[in-house]
Amino acid sequence: MKVSIRTVHIFPVVLAAALMAVALSESPAGAESPAGAPATEPAFDEKLAAEVGADDYGMRQYVLAFLRAGPNRDRTPEESKALQKAHMENIGRLAEIGKLVLAGPFLDGGDLRGIYLFDVKTLEEAEALTATDPAIQAGSLVMELHPWYGSAAIMKVPAIHETIAKIDH
Repeated sequence: MKVSIRTVHIFPVVLAAALMAVALSESPAGAESPAGAPATEPAFDEKLAAEVGADDYGMRQYVLAFLRAGPNRDRTPEESKALQKAHMENIGRLAEIGKLVLAGPFLDGGDLRGIYLFDVKTLEEAEALTATDPAIQAGSLVMELHPWYGSAAIMKVPAIHETIAKIDH
């Protein structure tokens, strides 16, 4: 199966990822901590940096995927529900094996349906993972893959998510 790979402007996604990285970081210098004491400059954590695969800038390489509406979207409601269930199960499987760091839909109902952030080094690895998605196989979605350099702190998002989600997807 061939995955559609096109170049697009990814500023909104980069901005969202940057904002997420800021939200995961310490308070700014001089800010008050919850206990009221002045916040201190965070110390470099060599163990954590190694755990998340950070380079000297605290960054790492990923492959970012844009899910777009595909050419085969005409289905009965029952078929659509079954395909969505299979799509979500595949997302869960990819997350469980540690290859999918982030996934989520866009909420505006446009052609751009969602994103994946893969913890892989090459487009070919991401393409192989993408090919396992039933919605891709059915032509309901097409995928655009892009190498991306972002905060290594993002690798902690799945573990944090598990502690705040009441309902399992």
